[in-house]
Amino acid sequence: MTKETNRPTYGVVISGCGVRDGSEIHEATLLLLALEKAGVNARCFAPDKAQACVVDHLTGESEGNGDRNVLVESARIARGAIQPLSALDPTSIDGLAFPGGFGAALNLSDYGLAGADMRVDEEVRAAIEAMHQAHKPLGFACIAPVLAARVLGARHPKLTIGNDAQTAAHLEAMGARHVDAPADGVVVDEVNRVVTTPAYMLASSLSEVARGMDNLVAAMLALGKAR
Repeated sequence: MTKETNRPTYGVVISGCGVRDGSEIHEATLLLLALEKAGVNARCFAPDKAQACVVDHLTGESEGNGDRNVLVESARIARGAIQPLSALDPTSIDGLAFPGGFGAALNLSDYGLAGADMRVDEEVRAAIEAMHQAHKPLGFACIAPVLAARVLGARHPKLTIGNDAQTAAHLEAMGARHVDAPADGVVVDEVNRVVTTPAYMLASSLSEVARGMDNLVAAMLALGKAR
């Protein structure tokens, strides 16, 4: 809890700006809104590194590697109130959440290229492991649960990405246990203190994503109280 407000503080890790090469903007924004509505202070973080690729969101065509920086692009969503992920102090936050978007599979990991043989960015890995070791809740939306599967696979976390068979098989190949869930549903792993929601892996409307984010935050807060 922050001393000033006695409210919990959660970190939110953003992976760029835009669903095709960064964070899904609706998911990131609705996650921040869900935290605010629940009385949680949010602090945004992003890796300070080159973006894996740049995609024209109008045409869907790749523009190559480009020269965009993940932290700089993520600052667009955070309205400039963001820090490098390297500055994250796990002792200063009560939970950590990851919205989806292909940036989770390109900038926070290489899942988009390597599938179940993926590797996770070292700063992302360190943050997840530190929160897990401190028994603090972790939340993952959309495709971001692949991060939990890779980092926590040896602990066999219970996760969902909705019901996509191929992605679910990749999670299980990394050691996770997949559970089907609706777009606004959540799967809670009380042992590993992990909450996941499918969001735009299944959602067809903003309202579905909003409900899912509200449910994600509520479940994370419940895990935090159970520590």
